[in-house]
Amino acid sequence: MIKNTLPETDLTLSDFDYDLPESQIAQTPLEPRDSSRLMIIDRTSDHVEHRIFRDIVDYLRPGDTLVINDTHVIPARIIGHRAKKMMPDGTLADTESTAPVELLLLKQRENDVWEALAGPGKRAKVGDILAFGDGFLTAEVEDIIEGGCRVVRFRVDRAVCETVYEALHKLGSMPLPPYITEHLENPERYQTVYARHEGSAAAPTAGLHFTPELMDRIRDMGCAIVPVLLHVGLGTFRPVKEEKLADHEMHSEYICVTEESARIINERRAAGGRIIAIGTTSCRVLESAADENGILHPVSADTGIFIYPGYRFKIVDALLTNFHLPKSTLLMLVSALGGRKRMLSAYRTAVAEKYRFFSFGDAMLIQ
Repeated sequence: MIKNTLPETDLTLSDFDYDLPESQIAQTPLEPRDSSRLMIIDRTSDHVEHRIFRDIVDYLRPGDTLVINDTHVIPARIIGHRAKKMMPDGTLADTESTAPVELLLLKQRENDVWEALAGPGKRAKVGDILAFGDGFLTAEVEDIIEGGCRVVRFRVDRAVCETVYEALHKLGSMPLPPYITEHLENPERYQTVYARHEGSAAAPTAGLHFTPELMDRIRDMGCAIVPVLLHVGLGTFRPVKEEKLADHEMHSEYICVTEESARIINERRAAGGRIIAIGTTSCRVLESAADENGILHPVSADTGIFIYPGYRFKIVDALLTNFHLPKSTLLMLVSALGGRKRMLSAYRTAVAEKYRFFSFGDAMLIQ
């Protein structure tokens, strides 16, 4: 697993707190996607501008490379119940009429083995068989690991579904963050328009603002849009508990950079173009896969990189991101690039200017 050497710092969790009225937590996405607001932060001049997201083209240059995360959010929340008995062929002999058990799938380990959050945990003990969808999908709890996560092994009735992913699309629902309490009418609004590879438990939300038409405009002006992959997992749901940042154990997530993506990014960077990470997930991929000389290498691995102030960026020149939760590792990452005091000042401005926050909220370009 890829990890970074953490910078020494006296910063604590309390240094990344701010006050946010609940009324500014966005509950629904705006239409069209590119109509959200965009705050521009110039790190050289400290100048701040307020624009509409589609105006991002005014801040891009020919030769820039926008690096996107093309992960696809799966309907990872499934509700079932405990089964009495499983037959040797994997079918259920009978089921209990018990209170429901919910699984939130977080990370695929291998084939049909996943890490998941279970609720309530007392209904998902090691050895329990959980049944979903009248039993055509079952999960055996094999282990309980760090943070109370369950390791489960799925079995699918092949007469109904060929794969676990197919079963999830029949049974599951979109795993919206807990601060979103309103019903999402169109689940596709929690996907980017360029989502391709299934596996995330949450969306890379900075990318939600792009439309196909806007992406075409960006390419037409001489910018490249290059995909990398990070499947968003447990870290999205896990708060930082340690007061001292260096004591925090970062979650691991699967990343992939193809040879083609690495080649394009390296060539365009060598030609003088900026590398602009679209979202903190893309940023973590790039910084995990780049060497100390800023050369990006193909990779397929887990990363546990933790970026906070004091970190020296190797390849990322600018970052497009949404507004993040107080005391979160995501706020720490953007503070590492933009400067903690500058970012907290920008967040106070965003609150005063009634920006919309979090997953369905507005965006910020740090350049």
